[in-house]
Amino acid sequence: KLVIAPSGAEAWAPPRARIDNTMVKALARAHRWKRMLESGDVGSLHHLARTERINPSYASRILRLTLLAPDIVEAIVDGRQPAGLQLEDLLVLFPLEWERQRVAFLT
Repeated sequence: KLVIAPSGAEAWAPPRARIDNTMVKALARAHRWKRMLESGDVGSLHHLARTERINPSYASRILRLTLLAPDIVEAIVDGRQPAGLQLEDLLVLFPLEWERQRVAFLT
């Protein structure tokens, strides 16, 4: 629920965190898969996809989440991401430069 303070009202409590479990799980999965690739547990993206029983295209889109700016990841994990930001927004190609990511996802 959204609470709108009357005009001229004094300080209100900060908004509650809105943790999006779908995005948090996707970030966790991305970093786990990255560790699996780096450690050699799986030899390739296709091997990872077979092991996880997922489409290689989906795996590559999720793995791109490991390239997000640390403050964007922190905002998502803490539930401070913009209200309109959804996992689908993160799964399309996004800029690699962290400053451009901030403009795209946090404004």
